Amino acid sequence: MSKGTIKKVAGPLVIAEGMRDANMFDVVRVSDQRLIGEIIEIHGDEASIQVYEETSGLGPGEPVESTGFPMSVELGPGLVGSIYDGIQRPLDMIREQTGNNLKRGIEVPSLNRQKKWLFKPVVKPGDEVETGDIIGTVQETEIVVHRIMVPYGIKGTVVSINEGEYTVEDTVAVIRDESGQEKQVRLMQKWPVRIGRPYKKKKAPHMPMITGQRVIDTLFPIAKGGVAAVPGPFGSGKTVVQHQLAKWAEADIVVYIGCGERGNEMTDVLNEFPELKDPKTGKTLMERTVLIANTSDMPVAAREASIYTGITIAEYFRDMGYSVALMADSTSRWAEALREMSGRLEEMPGEEGYPAYLGSRLAQFYERAGHVVALGKEDREGALTVIGAVSPPGGDLSEPVTQATLRIVKVFWGLDADLAYRRHFPAVNWLNSYSLYTDSIADWFIENVSEDWMELRARLMRLLQDEAELDEIVKLVGMDALSASDRLKLEAARSIREDFLHQNAFHEVDTYTPLAKQYLLIKLVLNYYDEAAAALEKGADIEKLVTLPVRERIGRYKYVPADKIKEEYEQILGEVTDQIQELLQKEDY
Repeated sequence: MSKGTIKKVAGPLVIAEGMRDANMFDVVRVSDQRLIGEIIEIHGDEASIQVYEETSGLGPGEPVESTGFPMSVELGPGLVGSIYDGIQRPLDMIREQTGNNLKRGIEVPSLNRQKKWLFKPVVKPGDEVETGDIIGTVQETEIVVHRIMVPYGIKGTVVSINEGEYTVEDTVAVIRDESGQEKQVRLMQKWPVRIGRPYKKKKAPHMPMITGQRVIDTLFPIAKGGVAAVPGPFGSGKTVVQHQLAKWAEADIVVYIGCGERGNEMTDVLNEFPELKDPKTGKTLMERTVLIANTSDMPVAAREASIYTGITIAEYFRDMGYSVALMADSTSRWAEALREMSGRLEEMPGEEGYPAYLGSRLAQFYERAGHVVALGKEDREGALTVIGAVSPPGGDLSEPVTQATLRIVKVFWGLDADLAYRRHFPAVNWLNSYSLYTDSIADWFIENVSEDWMELRARLMRLLQDEAELDEIVKLVGMDALSASDRLKLEAARSIREDFLHQNAFHEVDTYTPLAKQYLLIKLVLNYYDEAAAALEKGADIEKLVTLPVRERIGRYKYVPADKIKEEYEQILGEVTDQIQELLQKEDY
């Protein structure tokens, strides 16, 4: 264990001397207050330490002590439903000890050491096991079964394993490895956060992660195990999109990282999630969620730790065979912390003062997503989907963090301030957003929703693009210059925007739309367009066609409860045909 003394303090950067025996990325305790830090640079016996707590009041000569271990997280029962700070300290436990204000240097174990969990073995003495094999289970919450896996580097024969109630530190099994040594397996294991957890192989994404958000599922879907970015200016609804995905995305476990965002946004999550019902299980959403809060008023340097802590916890659940969704809100704040540390280390700056290694750091983070086959004898598959919000200053998408992110991710949901001001939410701009997973998951939609799904999606996109072109003409010469068929195109595109893409996150029915309902709603909008176009050819009046009473019913279809969608769909289809026929007969074309 290396001991040294503080030589210099510069904000979150502390330089200590006498640290010759320390290693890169070792966790250290700084000063008598035992603040947590991490070594990020070593020159001779001088170590540069990134301190994850407020450093005001520290001075030269105070002691620094290395623990000899890298920054690691505790993985075991008790993670789900918890809220941690950026370095995995449980905020509820700290509150019990110190009140509402976080005290510096407080040491609280990440997992509750007193709570006992009922462990049920699934292997027996004499069985051969290897790294990643499941040896037993713990019912962590009503909907999450925590699978206890053989820790990394252990392979051999089970000597003893017993059912019973254990704390996370108790030994639940003993495994004799090939050299004859006996290894103890506990409910808890540790893993260094900067190293991705290993797996057998990564598979190409082949199925979508359904979110219930129409603009995402239909136009710009994300695959399970995929990566997406949500950039947008202040007030464009990034956090609402993240919250919606955390609530409704088709994932067994959600890890939500509030990285440098405002504290009231994390408070919203904390207040809402325990009350919201999971549509699949009927239980509270908190029973499948891990929250990591490192808000804007918490230490800047810990933002980097919070990102790595979150993704390591997510990988752990992925290894159990679960589908995990990780929300990082927002990676821009993390990049700002990197920029500050880089400046204090006096490194050569890259573009806009960000470190030259910004792109590689972002890539290392997003690369940890994926659909994988986990370690172990059985080929267990798990998926980790990562969705990162990006907050470019002034909404400028050409700034370095957004550009570096776009070079890595395959889904871009670009939020638009103009749409947000027009109260169109989610404010995803359909003209500049994209998904590179569309082709690889098209077969899944064709098999599971409808054979004409991709065809209908292409028609929606075409109408929206035609609208953008026609809008330019209207701005120049006015609506009267358009032909009747172009007027109808504009009306169909308006219906797509207002009736399909616009979605109310706070409406009990509209907040989540199953795929079957999305499909029927697309069919209704396009069916009206097709029938009206046919009527136009027979000479119908465009003014009367666009003011048909049935159009209001199409607009209200998104509020129809899931159990009535078929019946309502049939009725609206009939009404469209009847009203257009009536119009043609009246005019006697």
